[in-house]
Amino acid sequence: MNKNETLFKVRKAYNHVVYYFMRLPKITRYMVIALLVAYVLGKFFNPYFFILKGIGFGFNPIQIVTYAFINYDFTQLLFSVLAIWLFGYQIEDYWGQKRFATFVIVCLVATAFAHLLLGSQFALGVSGLVFALLLAFGMMWPNREVYLLLPPIPVKAKYLVMIYAAIMFFSVMASSAGIINNLGYLAGPLSGYLLIQYWRKKPPFNGPKKQTKRKTKIYRVK
Repeated sequence: MNKNETLFKVRKAYNHVVYYFMRLPKITRYMVIALLVAYVLGKFFNPYFFILKGIGFGFNPIQIVTYAFINYDFTQLLFSVLAIWLFGYQIEDYWGQKRFATFVIVCLVATAFAHLLLGSQFALGVSGLVFALLLAFGMMWPNREVYLLLPPIPVKAKYLVMIYAAIMFFSVMASSAGIINNLGYLAGPLSGYLLIQYWRKKPPFNGPKKQTKRKTKIYRVK
């Protein structure tokens, strides 16, 4: 294979990636860009100010959102970006931008407050939202078949979500932040689940069932 053929294949692959990336819904696309840009900038500038820090450890309200886009671990960042790309775009395409944006903000903020309530000294990364997206995808399309790249076989969404969530969970728990601190990320899927149930008007938000009065027929005696 000569140099020109190699350049042609690289350019073709690049065009395919750009094409599929630009077809992503806006919020999913902007989140992927923000995560990648923040990671690159973190190599040149210290992002410590934007990391969520506990009360008394340098907390600032802006950190309730910015913490999610700071990540030092490339492997964890890669899994997060892939999850948002693979699952987030389908959820946004189904819900629409407004509802998807609400879901993202609620999960990010709930995760941040959970860390503050647990007394975490610091928190960073979008793992709480990733867990929530995996849960949402599994709840809506549990039997949808998703094709893996390696190996190229179809897997039902509910199984893929469980495998992916397990990888993310052990990746987060294995970090140096400590188990108690990392439990705050579980607030993401919990808040996401409650929000979905609220939208669906299902337990615990369906309320007591109204008792309907049965109409009784009156028969006249002749």
